[in-house]
Amino acid sequence: MEATRSVAVIVAHPDDETLWAGGQILRHPDWNWFILSLCRASDPDRAPKFRRVLTRLGAAGDIADLDDGADQHPLPPGQIEAVITAKLPTTPFDRILTHGPHGEYTRHRRHEEVSRAVAGLWRDGCLPTHELRMFAYEDGNRTYLPRPRADAHVVCTLAEPIWQAKYEIITALYGFSPESWEARATPRDEAMWHFDSPTALRQWFHDQGVST
Repeated sequence: MEATRSVAVIVAHPDDETLWAGGQILRHPDWNWFILSLCRASDPDRAPKFRRVLTRLGAAGDIADLDDGADQHPLPPGQIEAVITAKLPTTPFDRILTHGPHGEYTRHRRHEEVSRAVAGLWRDGCLPTHELRMFAYEDGNRTYLPRPRADAHVVCTLAEPIWQAKYEIITALYGFSPESWEARATPRDEAMWHFDSPTALRQWFHDQGVST
C-alpha cells in the first residue's frame, strides 16, 4: 500500500490530464493532486470545463493562457518555464507527471515544449520533486490511435470502472462525442517513463537523442 502522495500534473491543455493520466488520478483519490494546464484560460468553453473536471477529480489546480493557435508558433522556453513556476505551488511534490519529449501523438508542439520546460526546471533545481514521470505514448506517425510505447517504464491497465469514469470525463464533462478523436483515443493502458533524479533524466534524453 503506497503512502499518501502529493502529485502535480503539468499539461498543455485541458483534457490532457484525463487522456494520459486520468486513471492514475482516479485510482488514488486520497492523494493530493494539483493539475496545471498551460493553455486555454481565456477559452470560454474549455476553461469552465477544466474547472468542473478538477472538482470531479477532487484535485486543486490552475490554468494559464499560453498561445495555442493553430499555427503552433514556437514559444520561448523561458516563457513556458516562467508560467509553470508562477502557477505551481512552491511546496515540494512527491511526484510530477507531464508530457513526453515527443508528445503523445503526431504532432502537437505545445506538448513537446511543456515536456522540455519541465525537464529543464527539474534539472536546474526549480521543481522540487523526488520523481518525474513522462507520458509514454506513440501513434505510428498517425497510423493508429495513441498506444503505450514499447520502451515505457510503467504501464498500468485500468480496471473497467476506472476506465469508464475516465471516459465519462472526456465525453460528459469535456463534451467530446463518442465519435471524436479524443473519445476514441482515451487509453485503457496508461504508460509513463519514470525518473528518480535529474541525472537519470539527462542520461535518458541523451540516449534518446533528445535535445535539452
